[in-house]
Amino acid sequence: MPSSPRAHRRRLTWIAVGGGAAAAVAAAAALGGGSGDSVSRDRPAAAVSPSEAGATPDEQQKSLLALARRDQKDPLALGRADAPVVLIAYEDFQCPFCGKFARETKPELVRSYVDKGLLRIEWRNFPVFGAESERVARASWAAGQQGRFWQFHDVAYAKERPRNKGAFSSSRLREMAREAGVADLDRFEADLKSQAAEVSVSRDQEEGYALGVSSTPAFLVNSTPILGAQPLSTFTAAVEKAAKEAGR
Repeated sequence: MPSSPRAHRRRLTWIAVGGGAAAAVAAAAALGGGSGDSVSRDRPAAAVSPSEAGATPDEQQKSLLALARRDQKDPLALGRADAPVVLIAYEDFQCPFCGKFARETKPELVRSYVDKGLLRIEWRNFPVFGAESERVARASWAAGQQGRFWQFHDVAYAKERPRNKGAFSSSRLREMAREAGVADLDRFEADLKSQAAEVSVSRDQEEGYALGVSSTPAFLVNSTPILGAQPLSTFTAAVEKAAKEAGR
């Protein structure tokens, strides 16, 4: 069940006041659109109360670590549910920086860490660029219902596509699902249009907004935020630091 709005506000506060996390958020704000694609600005920021800002560093860290769902049956996750490090990715399929991460960085993280049981990657749909972003987010969830989320993910990100120009029309999504190996395309289309797909995408969006995500891609490596298009070395350093902190 999705967390309460108040719980979301508390998590945002814990990111904003948490030492190194605050520095990361400030750096991302300074980089602006140069490091990622900005989110629609009509979304109000979560409120921060003085009492919430008084959370201890341990409380802040525990709240961020609790965002990892660690559901063994989650089709939108890669890696062991009990991996010591979880990378949560808030992404939009129309974001070119997300595509760069998908094509260049994720495969290296999978080879170096996921395959060795050290890292788990959990996807969060964070569509912010209009109707096509919403549609492909639901389509990815629908592909996941047949165990083909990551195959669909790779097809959707195989190349950079013009934004909101029909690249993710209903007919093209069906073709992408076919290419991704989705077995039952009629079920795929029904799942895409279902309330369950809408609820799942909305849950991911609300989690991201409440954390203060203001551009895509945005990542959380255990309790360390990484925002925008960053080099592989930034991710490897964060993963190794988190693994060390977890005693691995």
